[in-house]
Amino acid sequence: MTVYYTALSAFDQNYDEHGLSWESYLQWSRLTHIKELVSLDNMLNINLVGPDYKDPERDYNTEDWKYLVTDGLFITGFYTSLDYVLRRMQPRERFNLLAVVINPTEDCKPVRLENFDFMGYELLDWEYGNSALTNCGGFDETFLPAELNQFGLIDDYQKAYDIHHRLCENNPDNHHADTNVIAIWRHKTIGRKEAEPPPGLKQVGFKCNAHRQPPN
Repeated sequence: MTVYYTALSAFDQNYDEHGLSWESYLQWSRLTHIKELVSLDNMLNINLVGPDYKDPERDYNTEDWKYLVTDGLFITGFYTSLDYVLRRMQPRERFNLLAVVINPTEDCKPVRLENFDFMGYELLDWEYGNSALTNCGGFDETFLPAELNQFGLIDDYQKAYDIHHRLCENNPDNHHADTNVIAIWRHKTIGRKEAEPPPGLKQVGFKCNAHRQPPN
């Protein structure tokens, strides 16, 4: 089991990185029971380690590629070094410092990572961009909003893979339904400090693959 790391912005009723209304998001997603979103979706929980394409000085550099995890042609947004994530990220008091395992082959809930709590399983599309659970408008033929936990994730290992397979079977032409199952842990203390919100802030030739393997 290979563990990678990343840091993403917080998103809940008290804190958001991009000015998106929490209440509007809950209504749109129908996830009215969640307390905060701990997803890997780059639109909802912004990656704090990757480049800022508006700032040439924050593009990927030579050192990034020593730690950055890729899956074929896709940049996952995950890194092999926790220390590097903390050194490279955009500084702030409140954020989600995460450990992840891509397409785990065993239940990760019993796995204890020092100083991290297990949060659940994410289903991230094959491009590592969007969450099929929390940012695709719902797939009611496969799962219902109430099946997600308070963080917008799936609690159960078998259920995560069942949804993963059925998403692809039920939506063969939707590339967001072709997903990676990703186990998520969050650091217990780093990034947990409460803070005031910052001021205001298609695929061609797609083929569904319901049996994705972890990247090398």
